[in-house]
Amino acid sequence: MNGILRTNSQNLDFIALVTELDQYLATTDGSEHSFYSQYNQLDEIKEAVLWYEAGKVIGCGAIKPYDAQTVEVKRMYTAPECWGKGIASHLLSELEKWASELGYTRCILETGKRQPEAISLYKKCGYALISNYGQYAGVDNSLCFDKILKT
Repeated sequence: MNGILRTNSQNLDFIALVTELDQYLATTDGSEHSFYSQYNQLDEIKEAVLWYEAGKVIGCGAIKPYDAQTVEVKRMYTAPECWGKGIASHLLSELEKWASELGYTRCILETGKRQPEAISLYKKCGYALISNYGQYAGVDNSLCFDKILKT
């Protein structure tokens, strides 16, 4: 298989990539990783996407409801050896499309100041910096973004 697959957080390929993501974030976030990991549990995620290339899963992302109009983008990850190929942009676009199909009008997300590639991706894809929301309010290492979805 090549391309995008819509699935859920019980998919074993998704779980494997999220494990890689958590290992990466444990390195970049250091001692703050345990704070962030409590908000990244998979049990509340029903919509996830995977990117396959040559039959191998190399990217993922997910959305979960935040409020009646808003979904939160979660668990975005592309294997480092595949960075720069536009995979994350395609995954994010698919998540936005899925959110619109489900009736949501806005996406929000949080990323860390120590993830410059993620910050660049979100800005490139039309996300605007907003005040830190919810559990991220007052967290110095967090940057929050939003995007109004096309209807």
